[in-house]
Amino acid sequence: MMKSDIPQHARLLCRQNQLTNTAGIAPGYLQANLLVLPAKYASDFHDLCLRNPVPCPLLGISADPGNTAAIRPPKCIQSSDFDIRTDFPRYRVYAGGKLIDSRQDLLDVWEDKHVAFLIGCSFSFEDALTAAGLPPRHQTTGTIVAMYRSNIPLLPAGVFTGGHCIVSMRPYRPEDIPRVRDITRGYRLTHGEPVGWGWDGAKRLGIMDVTKPDFGEPQLFQEGEVPVFWACGVTPQIAVEAAGDTIEGLVFSHEPGHMLVTDWKTDELHGLES
Repeated sequence: MMKSDIPQHARLLCRQNQLTNTAGIAPGYLQANLLVLPAKYASDFHDLCLRNPVPCPLLGISADPGNTAAIRPPKCIQSSDFDIRTDFPRYRVYAGGKLIDSRQDLLDVWEDKHVAFLIGCSFSFEDALTAAGLPPRHQTTGTIVAMYRSNIPLLPAGVFTGGHCIVSMRPYRPEDIPRVRDITRGYRLTHGEPVGWGWDGAKRLGIMDVTKPDFGEPQLFQEGEVPVFWACGVTPQIAVEAAGDTIEGLVFSHEPGHMLVTDWKTDELHGLES
């Protein structure tokens, strides 16, 4: 298989329900979070992303409402064989701000009014950490990265008037954190450098028990390690929860930890504008 075929192969595996946790899949390519909502709220959500670029770095948008095969900019998905309704491993369905379903595709719930947004994912910089001898723990243990609700408020936009940032966590030794920060800082479209670290840092983020993540799975800590936290693309789901029944119609997202592999190469990230 040619390297350029790797993202499409990963997407086809997702479409065939043969791939779930995408951490470590397709090194060198960006992975994306998802939020899909009725077109009447698309402008509000776009503004939310622009006002909160660290947790919600915008990678791409549906070419037009109801379009399931084309994303702008086209470098996100370059294959003509693409379907936003099937090419994530798993999806969530929200109604009135409440999670009502988790499913493998959106084929029978998608409507022509829906607009999809792709949000940057921190899985995208993990191969750079691994190359530096700092592999994320969830990759070595085969678990889903731990994610937590933080006390970092979102700047409001339109119907999105509340909610707080979700953060993902990877354990590292304190002496490795400066290098971890340096490596991830340049990946601005996939959350950039950490927003906090250490046990005191966890408390400042409002996380009282690191062993009990709100999403994903608990992570194994080795002796001397401390938690390191990054903003997370699950955040839009919290904004939808906070909006509640002010959003009419179904909203879709990815299942946390189950991302879309895009055709965008991570070495193209540096210097890009969000």
